[in-house]
Amino acid sequence: MGTPEFAVASLDALVQTGYNIVGVITAPDKPAGRGMKLTGSAVKNYAFEKGLHILQPEKLKHPTFAEELGDLKADLQIVVAFRMLPEIVWNMPSMGTVNLHGSLLPQYRGAAPINWAIINGEKETGVTTFKLQHDIDTGNILLQEKIPIGDDETASELHDRMKLIGASLVVKTVNGLAGGTLSETAQTTLISAGSRVLKHAPKIYTETCKVDWDREVDEIYNLIRGLSAYPGAFTHLEGKMLKIFRARKEKKSISLPAGVYETDRKNFLRFACSDGYISVEEIQLEGKKKMGIEEFLRGYHHLLVAAG
Repeated sequence: MGTPEFAVASLDALVQTGYNIVGVITAPDKPAGRGMKLTGSAVKNYAFEKGLHILQPEKLKHPTFAEELGDLKADLQIVVAFRMLPEIVWNMPSMGTVNLHGSLLPQYRGAAPINWAIINGEKETGVTTFKLQHDIDTGNILLQEKIPIGDDETASELHDRMKLIGASLVVKTVNGLAGGTLSETAQTTLISAGSRVLKHAPKIYTETCKVDWDREVDEIYNLIRGLSAYPGAFTHLEGKMLKIFRARKEKKSISLPAGVYETDRKNFLRFACSDGYISVEEIQLEGKKKMGIEEFLRGYHHLLVAAG
């Protein structure tokens, strides 16, 4: 069960390992692109290519879907980047339902664990497989693998590494469950044994993405990394929304008010923060394509006031 590209890696790993995939459950087709043509999910497209049986339920609680799912007689269900499941679904297989989550649970429960780990300046994250139960991301842990986060790594870069590491962990988990060699660890045990406060990973909203230039350089830099390439941190430049996908940080004493920019209109554009500058390198002005800073300044230097 899954929808986006992140889930394809795990499905492919299971197929390549030789497991019998009796069904693939994914989201219904949705309008996409300029023509708003109905388009299948990444998981559907992969499953179609491999000739796998596909189900696309509108409502997971619908009796017809429960009947179709039961007819598949799956021993185990694997969930990667899918919707919240009702108990009638996750409790159906004899071996239960396993979820792959992009964090070291119980830390960063929620919809956006990759983004929030980087936004919060973490140096390490990981992937976890666990058994689904009623409350989201709280089930018993099966396996975990730690992943270091690079100082300049973006969420999209970490995502691409994590989907492959996660896929390998899914296969290890299925192998362990099939061989009866895995034991479950309750998350409450890990919480009581640790001293750290639990951090959460809620859905990213528009207000999360707006840069507050009064904050320190490191915080802003982590926000930009954590939201790149989607949905993108943003500010405003001469009245237009400006998304920032890549930047450099310069920690130094400055006299400019926070949020004021400097530019030579050729090579650099930087914004003042509380303790330095964020020099933007890859950006997208409202209504325009994404571009590097030098290309942007060549085309739009007339909009900007030169430094000094």
